[in-house]
Amino acid sequence: MTSGAEDRTEMQTPRRVDLSGIDTVIFDKDGTLIDFHAMWGGWARQLGDRLDDVIRRPVSPDVYATIGFDPTTGRVASRSLLATGTMAGIEETVARVLRRWCPSITAARRATESAWLLPDPIALAVPLADLPAIFGRLRQDGRRLAVVTNDDRAPTDATLRALGIRDSVEATVCADDGFAVKPAPDAVFAVCHAFRTDPSRVAVIGDTPADLAMAREAGARLVIGVRSGLGSEDDLTAADMTLDSIGTLLD
Repeated sequence: MTSGAEDRTEMQTPRRVDLSGIDTVIFDKDGTLIDFHAMWGGWARQLGDRLDDVIRRPVSPDVYATIGFDPTTGRVASRSLLATGTMAGIEETVARVLRRWCPSITAARRATESAWLLPDPIALAVPLADLPAIFGRLRQDGRRLAVVTNDDRAPTDATLRALGIRDSVEATVCADDGFAVKPAPDAVFAVCHAFRTDPSRVAVIGDTPADLAMAREAGARLVIGVRSGLGSEDDLTAADMTLDSIGTLLD
């Protein structure tokens, strides 16, 4: 006899992903296509070091705790600001933290601007599977591909080009495009509008509760969680099925 948890795992982890009836596959980026911790953990540590230098006091632990980064393990908390926020939102939050360390709001803003840096979308991007092969097979099967991310457009485009999949991705929806960000369903609707399709013919693949909530709210036909990113097993229970990574998507 199997326990309820075992039954749930068996139901969520099928031997084969059935993409019949799916004409569009929407991927999250960080944690789904690339290693989230390598990208954002490395960036958070760089930012903390720069803030310490600018303020000349150890402000980084305060910043790390607020945005959700553990410098001891190098990992990012799954429901933290660093996991789900936009670059603009993270920058504003860092400025608010620095107000506790600076004599004025103006001084905190100047310190933030002086230390702020963008993550290197090429050097820090570690692919989680053979992405060109996976995307190539999906395209050969006649499916259209999109990427929806809470990252900004310029680094997203640079990352996809560095990974060798930019030409396979027909649409990207990014945080600075003006749409409501995850977990709002707006990005899925935008892709459907661009592709002239319906959410009932869309699969969404992501690693966080925000990804899954976006897909559910939009009415996506298939919601796939991946364990390769930030989400725990409990975080991914809203998915129709759960994979170790997108490397097994077409097994």
